[in-house]
Amino acid sequence: MKLFKRFATVLVIVLSIISCAKRGSITGGPKDETPPQFLRSYPPNFSTNFKSQEVKIYFDELISLEKPDQQIIISPPMKNKPEITPLAGARKYVKIKFKDTLNPNTTYTINFGSSVVDYNEKNPFTFFQYVFSTGNELDSLGFKGAVIDALKKETDKNISVFLYEKNETYTDSTIYKTVPRYVSSTLDSTLFEFKNLKAGEYKLVAINDKNSNYVYDPKQDDIAFLDKTISIPQDSIADLRLFKEKLPFRLSRAKQTSKYGFEIGYFGEIDTTDLKISPIVEGQQMQATYFKAEEKDTLKVYAKPFVEQDSLLFIFKNKMVNDTLISRYKDQYLDTLKIAKANKNSRLATDEAVLLKANSPLYNVDSSKIQLIDKDSLPLTFSQKLNRYKNTVEINFKKTEANKYNLTFFPEALEDFLGQVNDTIHFNFSTGEKADYGTLSLSINGVSSNIVVELTKSKEVAYQKTLVKGQNTVDFNEVNPGKYDIRLIIDENANGNWDTGSFLEKKQPEKTYFYPETINIRANWDVQQTISIPEALMKRP
Repeated sequence: MKLFKRFATVLVIVLSIISCAKRGSITGGPKDETPPQFLRSYPPNFSTNFKSQEVKIYFDELISLEKPDQQIIISPPMKNKPEITPLAGARKYVKIKFKDTLNPNTTYTINFGSSVVDYNEKNPFTFFQYVFSTGNELDSLGFKGAVIDALKKETDKNISVFLYEKNETYTDSTIYKTVPRYVSSTLDSTLFEFKNLKAGEYKLVAINDKNSNYVYDPKQDDIAFLDKTISIPQDSIADLRLFKEKLPFRLSRAKQTSKYGFEIGYFGEIDTTDLKISPIVEGQQMQATYFKAEEKDTLKVYAKPFVEQDSLLFIFKNKMVNDTLISRYKDQYLDTLKIAKANKNSRLATDEAVLLKANSPLYNVDSSKIQLIDKDSLPLTFSQKLNRYKNTVEINFKKTEANKYNLTFFPEALEDFLGQVNDTIHFNFSTGEKADYGTLSLSINGVSSNIVVELTKSKEVAYQKTLVKGQNTVDFNEVNPGKYDIRLIIDENANGNWDTGSFLEKKQPEKTYFYPETINIRANWDVQQTISIPEALMKRP
């Protein structure tokens, strides 16, 4: 009996301990949110008369490097980038091994951005810099500023910012082939800062440097530049607007896509004024027409008649172009005429035209073979417009709310360049009730020139209107419910579009302004908003 009591007592104690252990289980403590700390370096940071080929920088815990190619900026740039480790794994130090001969009497800055992180929690040690001079003293002057996108609300990260010495060797072509004297970056913000500069005059340029090669490639890079020369130390701050240049027009390639169809690619902006495309084979000229492909810099070119041959020569000619391209040529399937809707929304606004597109080049529209009726089968009058460059047909008519429409193309209403005609085609459209849409009324202060007002959604322009100089109110009716950003374009040349800039022409892009708040438009709601264009925006270059 005593043994049983003793066993029962021990069992109670054990269960009590287990219970307590469950209630107070060990957690491992609070999460480490402290970034690594710099301890020392060899040679020391801010050294002068620097002659070493290797640097070691020590930290108080194990670290790794995150995206070193994007985050670590060396200024002035080196032709052969140094070897920086660790590229993988963890160490308590960063090692830099130089592969270039260092320039004499030069201050070098190695900005690590946010690349140094602790190995476990990835807390970044931001904006750490290692600085040294191969001369007797360190350059100590600075310059800073901001880079914003000229057209988009959000600016890309990691924009490179360059300073070029304005000496006897500098020309406007320098940025295309020569690395700059100093390099900085916006990293994860829109702000940049240069430190340890020497006094002098500089050209300031920012580039979205896709190749990370410190030179400007206009085919793929965006650019921003300051019109004036910077004088250090007199100048200390500047703002830049980043834009994509339009390249000079140049043909790129030609390829056959169907029996009579070809794709002709090009770079830059094409001027279709008096543009003639003439296909020639065996000394005999053929007939041709063309239209613009959607969403890419390509012309769809159609040539007839088909002649057995190995290749076809295209001659392009207008006031600005006189060039040729050759394409392989073989017998292929014929493009049959197909017509489709081109309106973005399923329902039409009452002021919106019906837009139809074709896959082969439209040549003629016979209105007498088109019928338009509403939901009560009442025939409606309409007008049609053929746009051969866009290869679309626009049907305009007076619409009423909450109505349904049927558009019928009877046989031979449409004819393409190849002589093909349509069979009977039916398209159905509808309009919503006014209560299904919202209305946005804008009052804009500070209008001193023409303004293009755009509602953008997911980076696409959803609605657009123009304010003529002297007006300051604009209404957007029948807006589909959703969240929109408001973009204003200061339309200096009154052409109804945003115009980009040019570095060689020393031309800045047209100014834009985004209203800082996103507008939520709801069904059956009227939204009124006042926008004041900042005075500083109108004054800046």
